[in-house]
Amino acid sequence: MSHDSSHPSPSEADLLPLIVEPQQLAEMLDHPDIVIVDVPLKAESHARHVPGARLLDFKQLVGSNDDDIPGVPSPEALSDVMSALGITRDSHVVAYDDEGGGWAGRLLWTLALLGHTRYSYLNGGLHAWQGDGLPLSDTASDWSPSEYHAAYMDTSVMATREDILDRLAAEDPQESVVVWDARSAEEYRGEKGQNARLGHIPGAVHFEWAEAMDRERNLRIRDYAELLTELGARGLNPEQHIVTHCQSHHRSGLTWLVGQALGFSDVRAYPGSWKEWGNRDDTPIER
Repeated sequence: MSHDSSHPSPSEADLLPLIVEPQQLAEMLDHPDIVIVDVPLKAESHARHVPGARLLDFKQLVGSNDDDIPGVPSPEALSDVMSALGITRDSHVVAYDDEGGGWAGRLLWTLALLGHTRYSYLNGGLHAWQGDGLPLSDTASDWSPSEYHAAYMDTSVMATREDILDRLAAEDPQESVVVWDARSAEEYRGEKGQNARLGHIPGAVHFEWAEAMDRERNLRIRDYAELLTELGARGLNPEQHIVTHCQSHHRSGLTWLVGQALGFSDVRAYPGSWKEWGNRDDTPIER
């Protein structure tokens, strides 16, 4: 059967929850519609992977400042990426990585941008799978490519530089934005970075991506109630219009995903991130 990859499948329910535990996934490994994608920070960590996982080089998810949407590869490039992974519009994609969810989150955000709604994050990724004593494979996975036709179908998950500037200038509180900066404290304070200008977007709230990981539970996302309390104390609440970023929308892949998991009503990612904002001379910066 050939799949029309240009439209979402009509009424199929998600096979797995947004945040899936290793044992849940282990019971579904043989499901024909599940595509497991490993997006490791270190390619060598894929040598032993979740059985059937397909390797994706994270560099294929990141565009440049010269792209039509800074930081986002073109639809043509993303069509090639998804097709090479054998993903169709019917696929339920489960993403994981070896670092606590940054690159996996970036893949899921990319799928959301493409209007692909069937996806999950393997909570804790490779560390949690291993920690639960589940088997790893050292055999290269085998799959057939697809013909995925990518388009930016849901731009509600994204904010551009212009969007942020407009909202920073808005007088109506309903139009304002809360920026969630997922970088290190040193980057936020303007003490560290490789950009022309250092600091943070005016009014940005700092909550580093690693603070969302539970190091006692193999890098799973931390207890939701604790996270909601801590984020609220910093000034990040579920009903706000939130835009999260880092240097290249890698670390903010996780913070965007955490916002989704916590039920934030309107959390977006800024793919240009500081790589764009900090290398222009017309963007406001605080230190």
